Amino acid sequence: MKPIEKDELYENLRQFLKGKGLELTEGSYSKGIHAGCSLLADAINLSQAGIERAKNEIGKKVNQVRQVIHEKTAPRSARSARATSTGGATKRNSQKSGKKAGGDSKKRGKGK
Repeated sequence: MKPIEKDELYENLRQFLKGKGLELTEGSYSKGIHAGCSLLADAINLSQAGIERAKNEIGKKVNQVRQVIHEKTAPRSARSARATSTGGATKRNSQKSGKKAGGDSKKRGKGK
């Protein structure tokens, strides 16, 4: 959002009131309204800057949380994953082949 100029808010209010049939002439009343519009413009500009800064900080924190979640839930590195899967598969295959061989020898033994 673009910052609001100090006189911009007052001029827009003055034009709005002029369209409604009211005209702000120079005087103490219009000076008070002008000062109020100036303060309001400053408050809006400062709050917008604060919101933008907070948005950036929240974005950084969310990215940090995403990174931590990714590190905790991501699969292990390719090298350690291969070593684990190869070791586990070899172990399973040797167990299966041992059971088959043992089962076959028992069947032969019963048949004799």
